[in-house]
Amino acid sequence: MNLTNARVITAMTTPFDEKGKIDFDKLENLIDYLLNNGSEGLVIGGTTGESPTLSHDEKLDLYKKSVEIINGRVPVIVGTGTNNTAETISFTKEVESIKGIDAVLVVAPYYNKPNQAGLYAHFEAVSKNTLLPIIIYNVPGRTSVSIDPATTIRLATIKNIIGVKECMGLDAMSEIIENTTDDFLVYTGEDNLTFPAKCIGATGVISVASHVLGNEMKEMYDHLEKNNLQEAANQHRQLIPKMNSLFSVPSPAPVKMVLNNRGIAVGSVRLPLVDCTKEEAKTILDSLNSDKK
Repeated sequence: MNLTNARVITAMTTPFDEKGKIDFDKLENLIDYLLNNGSEGLVIGGTTGESPTLSHDEKLDLYKKSVEIINGRVPVIVGTGTNNTAETISFTKEVESIKGIDAVLVVAPYYNKPNQAGLYAHFEAVSKNTLLPIIIYNVPGRTSVSIDPATTIRLATIKNIIGVKECMGLDAMSEIIENTTDDFLVYTGEDNLTFPAKCIGATGVISVASHVLGNEMKEMYDHLEKNNLQEAANQHRQLIPKMNSLFSVPSPAPVKMVLNNRGIAVGSVRLPLVDCTKEEAKTILDSLNSDKK
């Protein structure tokens, strides 16, 4: 499925049961909820999906069940990146056998802190060993490694590297957009840049906040496409404090709490993350409900 028209892509949480195992009944309910509330694509098994705590087999089961539930309704991207190039290649090749996956999200190698030459070589090696389209994930706040825009621009010339989820702000996105072809997908990974990213030519956002603000974010992009700049900008300003509240404690604890509060059961987070305290939950919910009479 073509990702070009997917502007608001939700980096989906992974629902767990009371014992901390993946709950596939909750998964179906969550996916249907997201697709009915603004999500135009889904990332499965990314950071928000608590991928560091998911086993190899859990990821495969999650991906297989998710594409079965989604059934071609929206594009599906799955996380396959690790800090081990050989393991990333092996897992990405394994994922190729799952029909219905449109691309893989490959995070910059973390912990071992490669330089730009190593980052380029990593993504080049993965690209040579898979038939699946690759979206680069640059998130220095989590990896302690930053892919320079120049490196991303070089990687963009590789046929099956089709885009980037960029978390280094507007300057980095501007440089990438300016120096890549029009069909190279550039997504912001920062919810509070949803509006300005689109204004400078980004494809859209890969979002956490869209779990609970998806309709508003989609509406904001609809206003932009109709050249209703003032309406879109106003909506963005109203969304900023709500988006920020969803990152007031380590994600995805806030968004899971809000979903549970709204009757979309997704369970708790896995250690080493912990659930929101009652005080934290109240502050977040008050922010989200601040404009409600």
